[in-house]
Amino acid sequence: MKRTQPPKILVMGAGGIGGTVCGYLSEVGTEIVAATSNSAIHAAVEAEGFRLTGDGEQRSIPGRISMGPPSGETFDYVLLATQPPQVEEAAREALPHLAEDGRMVVFQNGLCEERVAKICGPDRVIGGIIAWGASMPEPGLYDRTSSGGFQIGTTSGLQDERVSELAGLLEIIGPVTQTQNLIGARWSKLALNCCISSLGTIAGERLGTLVKMRRYRRLGLEVFAEVVAVSKAEDVRLEKVSGTLDLNWMAISDRERKLPGSPNLAAKHAMLLAVGMRYRRLRSSMLSAIERGREPAIGFLNGEVVERARKYGIETPVNSLIVETISAIARGEKSSSFETLDEVFRATR
Repeated sequence: MKRTQPPKILVMGAGGIGGTVCGYLSEVGTEIVAATSNSAIHAAVEAEGFRLTGDGEQRSIPGRISMGPPSGETFDYVLLATQPPQVEEAAREALPHLAEDGRMVVFQNGLCEERVAKICGPDRVIGGIIAWGASMPEPGLYDRTSSGGFQIGTTSGLQDERVSELAGLLEIIGPVTQTQNLIGARWSKLALNCCISSLGTIAGERLGTLVKMRRYRRLGLEVFAEVVAVSKAEDVRLEKVSGTLDLNWMAISDRERKLPGSPNLAAKHAMLLAVGMRYRRLRSSMLSAIERGREPAIGFLNGEVVERARKYGIETPVNSLIVETISAIARGEKSSSFETLDEVFRATR
């Protein structure tokens, strides 16, 4: 059924991703409001708008922000843009504000659609995979660290007119691809996050610095291999990331482990280096969460892989040690540094 009025959007979370989305959509007159639990962000946006930077100039976009969902209002779309550990709480808080024919859109990394579907029902969930990066250097200032767009779809793969409508809304931010294999796309992005976000958290560095080191690229290829093995056990058909990066191919093979000089392995290193340099300014959101004293999303990334691997008797030594290491960093028992990442590398040889 087509709408007679423009859709209303609620964004749960006003961090790097949520604030950037709100800024771009507010700029073109979309009826959108950000809900935050952070009083400093609320005050900054109220005073100066959503300050966007990272694409050549800084500009300030007036927009609505609220401490929690605005009372008495309903929305056609709820965009969940919190960190993964807060996704279920955000979905429950927003549910009373979701229109009867509305959709919750999952922007989190990991496999969070399953969790949100238990709260609002699977037919009301759209998955949104974000292929660009953003950070919030200070409250209300949003730095877009890389270009890119979205992949969106339903977990069932069935057509949903709301997916097409949402695609039209998001095009102002970046190109939108509609997928009928959301699960396969999610697992491919999960593999990337398990590598890029997690290794960046351990090293405490942006991606561009990280991928220049061959030993860290090797760790990344080993992470891919473990994630791909678990995805196959789950009967998932992986999608190419951004239409080009084939995780089935990127996963290091047993033969390549024994032949470090093989041309195929060299090509994989070159591909990972190229991807890393394209997103060289990307900084792990888990690292930012730890710095702010919040729970990192490691249980939703490498931890998810390790947990599912146990069901199939699949060994995941690299992902398991990454989980242990990031958990120790979050507890203050280790620090984010190249030395800590080198410990992981040596321990998994």
